[in-house]
Amino acid sequence: MGQQATPARTARLGKTVGPQPASVSGAVLLLPGGEEVSARRPSPVRAMTLVRSLGRALARAGRAEGLAVHPVHYRYRGWNGSEAHPAADAEWATEEVVRRYGDVPVCLAGVDMGARAALRAGGHEAVGSVVALAPWLPEEDVAAPAEPVKQLAGRRVLIVHGTNDGRTDPELSFRFAARAKKANREVCRFEVHSDGHGLHGHREEVLCLAVDFAMGALFGHPVSRPVEDALAAPPPIGLRMPLAAGFGRSLRR
Repeated sequence: MGQQATPARTARLGKTVGPQPASVSGAVLLLPGGEEVSARRPSPVRAMTLVRSLGRALARAGRAEGLAVHPVHYRYRGWNGSEAHPAADAEWATEEVVRRYGDVPVCLAGVDMGARAALRAGGHEAVGSVVALAPWLPEEDVAAPAEPVKQLAGRRVLIVHGTNDGRTDPELSFRFAARAKKANREVCRFEVHSDGHGLHGHREEVLCLAVDFAMGALFGHPVSRPVEDALAAPPPIGLRMPLAAGFGRSLRR
């Protein structure tokens, strides 16, 4: 008798964060971090801390609008070079949202490696917006193609990075944003001064910013003045916008 083949791994769409909306009119896919190279299964506890907080904040804000917020469970813990497994899983999850809910606007919201996956998969026709927190982006290498940006044309994009991030280089996300801004005016980037990779020092401000941006992109809600200014400003101003302490206090519903 021959050896049984190992079943292929599949990505999964997690349960909605909070109550399942009776009628879904928009969706957010939450993309957690990971590792550069790993064929192991993801660790949900390790990867989902900031993503879980973001999911709860978005679900609360979008409850009346019929917003479905789903975490994405990757097949592998690693990005794994040209395989770009998390980006492929994000595209699969977007297809699954379309299958379940029909033609609804989708926002990809990721942290760390998940932020890179969100930016890479942002070209899917159902995706209208991307939120990338502390994105892990590759070092620039003249021998390798630059991280693509053309797929983001026509999308609204928010990048947030702590200036003291010791895990993912904030300068790389600035350079990425500068290239993306040339292909798409609807790109903005906020800097969280003195904060690190987990954005713990200004967690509430970061969550308020992400919610403000996503609700505007998904449902046409008016966005805050800082987001308006960041989107409208030419580089580098709109790509080095400081996130003010206390941001969002007047936005809380």
